[in-house]
Amino acid sequence: MYAILDIETTGGKYNEEGITEIAIYQHNGQKVTDQFISLVNPERPIQPFVEKLTGINSKMLRTAPRFFEVAKRIIEITENSIIVAHNTDFDYRILRTEFKRLGYNFEKNSLCTVTLSKKLLPDMESYKLGRLVRALGIPISDRHRAQGDALATVKLLELLLEKDSSKEILKSQIKALHNHQVPSKYLSIIEELPTTTGVYYLHNAVGDVLYIGKSNNIRGRVRAHLTGTDRKSKKIQKKLHKVNFETTGSELIALLKEQHEIKKNQPLINKDGRYRLYPVGIRIDQETAYHQLILEQVRNSREYLVVFKNSRIAKYVMTQWIEDQQLCHKHSSLKDSDGACFAYKNNQCKGACLDKENTQSYNQRLQPLLNKNNYPHDYFLMIGSGRKDGENSFIYIDNQCFKGYGFYELNHQIKNKEKILNRMVAMEDNSDCRALILSNIKKNKFRKLIPLDNAEIKTH
Repeated sequence: MYAILDIETTGGKYNEEGITEIAIYQHNGQKVTDQFISLVNPERPIQPFVEKLTGINSKMLRTAPRFFEVAKRIIEITENSIIVAHNTDFDYRILRTEFKRLGYNFEKNSLCTVTLSKKLLPDMESYKLGRLVRALGIPISDRHRAQGDALATVKLLELLLEKDSSKEILKSQIKALHNHQVPSKYLSIIEELPTTTGVYYLHNAVGDVLYIGKSNNIRGRVRAHLTGTDRKSKKIQKKLHKVNFETTGSELIALLKEQHEIKKNQPLINKDGRYRLYPVGIRIDQETAYHQLILEQVRNSREYLVVFKNSRIAKYVMTQWIEDQQLCHKHSSLKDSDGACFAYKNNQCKGACLDKENTQSYNQRLQPLLNKNNYPHDYFLMIGSGRKDGENSFIYIDNQCFKGYGFYELNHQIKNKEKILNRMVAMEDNSDCRALILSNIKKNKFRKLIPLDNAEIKTH
């Protein structure tokens, strides 16, 4: 039996949310066999953006039953059933939290239709409920209301059950809350973690940071640390006392935070304080008559055209640049001789290795490379996913320099400097940041870029 549910909440701080509406459909694998739908008085205020999203307001809930009045019915309809939801970790967590406030331990196996859909429907453009079911031809009404979203999830589950012909994927996704692989002392830690994107912090008993990591599924990644058998996992298991986390919504922001805070905090189990995502860089040395292309380990005091994860890739790119611009190997860190370079012998170098080419002419061919690592605008906002519905994230670039990130609600405008800075978390710019942001831009992994008015923004 399945108990397919959707819950609407008040919003607010993690684990302080209250239920405003709940819908549960009992399903035997073939059809709906029972249902329960009700508004719920959360006895706490509703966040404005949630009220706008769902249409549920405090006036509607004044005469609605409180959770303890519907708790027995929820237990009855979910008895001997697997909890199913679209992002089940949210709905199941909210339900367990409400029961915990009553002193009741509500434990069920669970199944997530987001995870299943990614496995069984790998080519979908989006796995958000509304977009996914519409793409699949499943009707949905009353979006962001419990009954409408729960009914759509029922139809989605039925489709997924049909597609899972071997039943192996389905079985693998049905998970017990108390995974036997996780030592019992860690179960409470695992239970409180979200399955969303963000940065997590592992602490020892005296509060020191052992490890900082990023993940698109914080709970899953921490679980892997606590069940792993590699050297790093064993170190973590031996010393772990507490886990903190910050959700980001945006994977880019999670990556930026991770590298920034590893460098700042120098955790005991992470790499040392020189930690870099992109440790190898290419720069132009303009101190010599013939400007030099230099491939080296990245240093904070120098600016680089582009940075790389390893020397092999960097060397390949640099060789291509030399060939494309007809540059001289001798005037690079790839120099192959003291006399004429190999390219000159093949008529691919214009003689800089023998001082036969005018230095100004040679150096001009290096100029196009200077723009390889520039942002598309001097001043702009890069808009991405937020931490919750009704929210976006932003990356702020000021005069080709990364300044920080922040979040804003969709009904707010943040195009002036004051509003940007008010919402922004400042971060230090470095070659890793630039590489991460440029990579996301090149791969179009953002919602939109907003060029900013230089005259307004450039007031320092």
